[in-house]
Amino acid sequence: MSRAILQVMIRGRVQGVGYRAWVEYQATASGLEGWVRNRRDGSVEALFAGAPKHVADMVALCRHGPPSSRVDSVTSETAGADELNLRRAGEAFSVLPTV
Repeated sequence: MSRAILQVMIRGRVQGVGYRAWVEYQATASGLEGWVRNRRDGSVEALFAGAPKHVADMVALCRHGPPSSRVDSVTSETAGADELNLRRAGEAFSVLPTV
């Protein structure tokens, strides 16, 4: 089975609206590995790893976000497996501290 790993940047009203918790829930429900975190510039950054279709579907979901958010843009690029090492030990998907 092939595996896709994408690093995603989400911009808009995406902090203080439950966006990270929503991403964690959606990614876990989709069987994805990775992480999500706020950035000091007001954006949210995420890494999704898994079946290519599930990763693509998750990026599409990020374009909408939870009801209280407003997503202005979503960009993604291929990432390396070493980026998964940022997760907390024992977790498939982690909410990381702000950077």
